[in-house]
Amino acid sequence: MIPRINPRTHGPYDPLGEALGRSVPIGGGLPEDTVVAYWPGLDSYTLDDEQAMWTATQWAEHLEDPLLEEPFVASPQGDRRAIFHLDVRLHPNDRALSGPEWAEAAHRLARAAGIEVPGDDTGCRWIAVQAQPGRLDLIANLIRLDGSWHTPPAQALRCLSDEARRIEQDLCLIPLRSTPRPQAVTRHAATASAQLAAIITQLADEQTGPLATVRGLIEHAAHQAARQPGAASAGTAHRLELIARRLHGIQQDLDTAATHLNAPTRPHTAFPAPTANTPPTRRSP
Repeated sequence: MIPRINPRTHGPYDPLGEALGRSVPIGGGLPEDTVVAYWPGLDSYTLDDEQAMWTATQWAEHLEDPLLEEPFVASPQGDRRAIFHLDVRLHPNDRALSGPEWAEAAHRLARAAGIEVPGDDTGCRWIAVQAQPGRLDLIANLIRLDGSWHTPPAQALRCLSDEARRIEQDLCLIPLRSTPRPQAVTRHAATASAQLAAIITQLADEQTGPLATVRGLIEHAAHQAARQPGAASAGTAHRLELIARRLHGIQQDLDTAATHLNAPTRPHTAFPAPTANTPPTRRSP
């Protein structure tokens, strides 16, 4: 499960369209259970199950309302890009999650991002959309109901990554790193294989490795290209996604190679050579 915080936007339509995998339709309800979770305060002023009949446009307007109701609220830097967008992707070989499992993951990630605070009735509006296989999108407005601006914590991505690891464990999902890291060896006992394995492990590291950084930049470029009009931009976005996927495969291959290098070798046991069957010597009388 890999969380990613996207650049903030001025409105919710682009993030919602990205979550749906298509532009936001003007009319027609969303497929059932597309919105798997939302901020708890929504139930207090809507009718029972009213949200189940909302269109994508109505959900977008719901997220946009604080921007219209609080026209002078801005971030500490003075900008009005209030729409926060987090997307989370499962491992390709993960099982399909149920609606309640997606909902649990959404609430836990919202709390990890500081978007939802238990007991806070004047917090941020947010929704969680599950419209594409193995993907969850959390979209929030950082303008709180009390008219203040919510600033996510500086270590929000680290908090989200830590929570994602706990969700993987609790829901029995494939962890981000399915192969064990080579154990550190002492300076005096280090071998050439262990040192080489450590270098390869750093290259394959999903958090701080250089390939992970390059892959993240390519994925971000793919998302930006997909938002541009024209078939050429869509083709470029698809090619960039394929490049990012190949890089992920290279990371996995490097991780496997490091594991094999660091695996203990079985000591060779020397067996005595078999003795030749020589006939017994006859003793002369």
